[in-house]
Amino acid sequence: MTIKAPPGYAAIVTAAGRGVRAGAGEPKQWRGLAGRSVLARSLAAFAGFDRVVLVVHPDDLGRAQADFAGFTIVTGGETRAASVSAGLRALEGQATHVLIHDGARPLVSDAVIQGVIDALLSGALAAAPALPVSDALWKGMDGAVVSSTPRDGLFRAQTPQGFALDHISKAHRLHPDNAADDVELALKAGIPVAITSGSEDNLKITFPADFARAERILGGAMDIRLGNGYDVHAFGPGDHVWLCGVQIAHDAGLVGHSDADVGMHALTDAIYGALAEGDIGRHFPPGDPQWKGADSTIFLRHAADLARGRGFALGNADVTLICEAPKIGPHAAAMQARLAEVMRVDPDRISVKATTSERLGFTGRREGIAAIATAALMKA
Repeated sequence: MTIKAPPGYAAIVTAAGRGVRAGAGEPKQWRGLAGRSVLARSLAAFAGFDRVVLVVHPDDLGRAQADFAGFTIVTGGETRAASVSAGLRALEGQATHVLIHDGARPLVSDAVIQGVIDALLSGALAAAPALPVSDALWKGMDGAVVSSTPRDGLFRAQTPQGFALDHISKAHRLHPDNAADDVELALKAGIPVAITSGSEDNLKITFPADFARAERILGGAMDIRLGNGYDVHAFGPGDHVWLCGVQIAHDAGLVGHSDADVGMHALTDAIYGALAEGDIGRHFPPGDPQWKGADSTIFLRHAADLARGRGFALGNADVTLICEAPKIGPHAAAMQARLAEVMRVDPDRISVKATTSERLGFTGRREGIAAIATAALMKA
């Protein structure tokens, strides 16, 4: 379960690099990893923070704004330090503490993040996760070992690295030159840094083989949830119906407390079901007058945001509308696009289709419309 950050704690996720060591293709942070991009997984770890700043390359700004609309997005510089500085400027006056994380570390755990937060809450001005070096260390030249190096007291640095915001901002202003990480800049500014527990799974995607390793880790820890939804609304007076967010002209309307969008209601309940969160009525009671005639996108967006906030991504969703009329086929693509827009997912993860009941039952008698939906949620 995604942790909830204390008030005043923000996060910066850096993703402005080009990742040339990761091999040919698009930058590593945008590549797929078990159904989601590396960057999407890195950001999901900080869903419990009230403010998250994403730093991207200028060439990726449009893509980031489309894919991650809920985050503050800024463009980075030519160096890591310049990119972090851009993120820090976006947080001025907005937070007291900040955790700075590499966007290429998609498997950071709640425990690693919580360890950094706990150190800061205990009074540390800076804290960062690390693992003690356990292997022998050699210095090599021309393919041969030339000397050995003692490993005592050596650690492998990880992120997120946490700081009192004003201290790390000052360190960046005093030492604008590039550094391996923000701990290096903190030490140059005389800020003591506490070491917290890292994790072997918190790898940084750097080389092509790292993708395969990350896939293996995710394969053993995937949380997959399935939910089903079913809804019915009767026909009544009106000249149109709302189905999956699309208005369709018809010789009758659908009766309901909200806009009676039977397709959206079924899909919303499917997501709530996958999360063990009951149904629409639990979150939006039908007896509450504020939901009279409400746009059903409110319900679906709430369910999707609830899933996203808990670290789940939509694997796919399938909606079936059951009616004799109106005809659904001509509108299916628009419905698919609208549902995807509301849920902030790719349209190819949404299916909308229709069937009749062969003139049997209430749908066959054209007394109303039914819908069934299935949603699959995934979290690694």
